[in-house]
Amino acid sequence: MTDHHAPATGTAAEGSFAECVLCRKPTEHPESTKGATLCPVCEWQEAQRTACSG
Repeated sequence: MTDHHAPATGTAAEGSFAECVLCRKPTEHPESTKGATLCPVCEWQEAQRTACSG
């Protein structure tokens, strides 16, 4: 039986993803993405902030 739930670490070459504009960690977006890029954590936090503001 094979475990297909191995963590996905280092699957892409370093530097191939754009930096998060808030925390500078790699995002899920390629470097060629235009505009402000956010990592999944900051993206979620930003969505929470904007959802609560009327």
